[in-house]
Amino acid sequence: MKTVGMDVGSTTVKAVVVENGNILWRDYKRHNTKQAEMVLEFLGCIERECGLAPARDRMFFTGSGAGFLAPLVGAKLIQEVVAVAAAVEKLHPAVRFVSEIGGEDMKTVFFTPSGDGTSKQVYMQSACSGGTGTFIEKTARKLSIETEALAKMRYEGMSLHKVSSKCGIFAEADANTLVKSGVPVEEIIASLYEAVVYQNLATLTKGNTPVPQVLLLGGPNLFFAGLQQAWRHHLKKLWKERRVAAPDGMDPESLILVPEDAVYYACLGCVEIGEGENPDVAVYQGTEKLSWWIEKGQHEQKAKEGASGLISGDDEFQAFLARYGCPSNNGHSHPRMSGTPAAVSPPMESGVFLGCDFGSTTAKAVVLCPKRELLFSCYVQSKGNPIEDAKSILRQVREAGFEQIAGLALTGYGKDLLKDIIGADVGLVETVAHATAALHFYPDADVICDVGGCDVKIMLLRQGTVSDFRLNSQCSSGNGAFLQGVAERYGTPLEQYAEHAFKARSVPKLAMGCGVFLQSDIVNQQRKGWSSEEIMASLAAVLPLNVWVYAGQLQNLAAAGKKFVLQGGTHRNLAVVKAQVDFVQSKVPGAEIVVHPHPGEAGAIGAALCARESYREGQPSRFRGFDTIEALDYHSTTNEHTTCRWCPVNCRRTFIDVVLPGAKGRPWSKIPVAEGRERVISGNSCPKGLLEDANEMRVVKAEMEEVKRAYPNIAEMVREDAFRHPRVPVEAEDRDT
Repeated sequence: MKTVGMDVGSTTVKAVVVENGNILWRDYKRHNTKQAEMVLEFLGCIERECGLAPARDRMFFTGSGAGFLAPLVGAKLIQEVVAVAAAVEKLHPAVRFVSEIGGEDMKTVFFTPSGDGTSKQVYMQSACSGGTGTFIEKTARKLSIETEALAKMRYEGMSLHKVSSKCGIFAEADANTLVKSGVPVEEIIASLYEAVVYQNLATLTKGNTPVPQVLLLGGPNLFFAGLQQAWRHHLKKLWKERRVAAPDGMDPESLILVPEDAVYYACLGCVEIGEGENPDVAVYQGTEKLSWWIEKGQHEQKAKEGASGLISGDDEFQAFLARYGCPSNNGHSHPRMSGTPAAVSPPMESGVFLGCDFGSTTAKAVVLCPKRELLFSCYVQSKGNPIEDAKSILRQVREAGFEQIAGLALTGYGKDLLKDIIGADVGLVETVAHATAALHFYPDADVICDVGGCDVKIMLLRQGTVSDFRLNSQCSSGNGAFLQGVAERYGTPLEQYAEHAFKARSVPKLAMGCGVFLQSDIVNQQRKGWSSEEIMASLAAVLPLNVWVYAGQLQNLAAAGKKFVLQGGTHRNLAVVKAQVDFVQSKVPGAEIVVHPHPGEAGAIGAALCARESYREGQPSRFRGFDTIEALDYHSTTNEHTTCRWCPVNCRRTFIDVVLPGAKGRPWSKIPVAEGRERVISGNSCPKGLLEDANEMRVVKAEMEEVKRAYPNIAEMVREDAFRHPRVPVEAEDRDT
């Protein structure tokens, strides 16, 4: 008789087949939200290759997605911590602490000898993605790191930086900051491994000490070499601090175990528990009910619980495409106007105006002629290093034939770091750049909605000027990076997102709000059988709620105006555009909704327009030239000597030393800079952080005081006046007493 142990997890399905104590078969695959389909595939393979037979062999399921599927095939459900503990006690009786990191949850188990047995203390985290495998992979995708390269990246010997370990969204924001500062991706990944181990040891241990032996389980602990190194470093350090002696003088390194079959322990535990069950328990019933569920049952259930898809009928779809679609690709993936324009006129001797937008996930550049006409643009994914992004995008501008630059303006996350390095004439706040770009094409706009890779900006206009704006840059809810991460997780290229989403005829109802809770909600829906296409459509449908209500806090959208401009790279996705149009029109009947002619490049267009406005005839641009930028040599440093000590915040800065003509260097610095190099400081939160020397600080402080005198804080003056104690005249007799 054969026994099957199957672990249906949040991202993968694992299974082992055991007979007479021997493992006959095992496999491990990603299910891409199709849990039931993958379980059916596994059972089919086991029947063909191992002779699994209904009414004879037995089956035990575990995992976050097993509860509904187990009864369909006659399997018994085993709680996953119980299953893992059973396998550990059999295979590693000397282990006292286990950390299992899965795709979307983490578990720590303490084993304490007690009488004739062992007591177990379990701590779990499943409501937040912080510290999980998905948490690591999502950040790696953002940094354009392939899975194979990620698995080989080291922790040992790397400079570490602050990355939040409590929340996956905050960790993503920290990674963005490090990227903007020019920190190498290898150091960011090492810092990520540091955060994962810290999250386990500081949060999930609840103050208990993990004593030897320690067992590391789960895919991330097995596949990521750097994560193993981080575990070994911190555990040995912890044992030394808390004076935990190695048993029998053993090497501490040998007390931290990572078994080759670390991903199968829940399956092996199921088999171990099954051996103690009555023979008539968990008898395999075949795949008939499971097949019925996949073909009919789940669709009937989804029809009862779900909502209608993005498209209710072909007539509506064709009308939408006629207004917002692109003639090519059936309008499924790109707004009509999003095609990158090519140069339409020869290079101009008088010079052109260049605008660059170095965002969190992409870099964009546009070229305008003196008449403010768009001549050329390029749009590339960020490589995770602003200087390299600048080299790449300026190389494309040069190859297009635009050598003579009359003015250069920058915007986006990377503008502060790059402004002096490449010699920009203007550095623009993103809201100014995007508002300028929208008003250039739509001077009568009332509302501008810019949805970027890692932020959401809503600008409310009155008489052609911004009267109010809302910014959400600390949460991934509603931004493009969240959509991109979900699409990549399902193996869908971003440019095909809308094509897949429009196939869904019904969608699950996702909750508005925090990106972490939304991610958890997505996992719950895929457990119910919703496909990747349906989940992506639902994610597009909930995006407007997150943009306008959750992030924008606009409860009365009708009061904002009648004409809405949608821009930002996320609005290149027609599924998002359709959801936005439906939502706005439901709140503002008769609203006019337009997509910017070049949604992804809007920030760069605004920058180029401002460069044109600041141009002065006869004055050369500060642009250092294409040859200088191409030959840029630099190195970055982030350690205790770069930390700003001017105030209690102690910003952890990055010093980027760039080779530039005429640079004087900083031989007096704690981290000296040789002549011929210019230092750029990033990671600071105020002007003081740009300084190293006390004499420089005095100059900046005097300038700040002068600004305060010229532009006093009226609210502070009113407060001081209102709470000033009045002087009451004291009578002579009162004084005598």
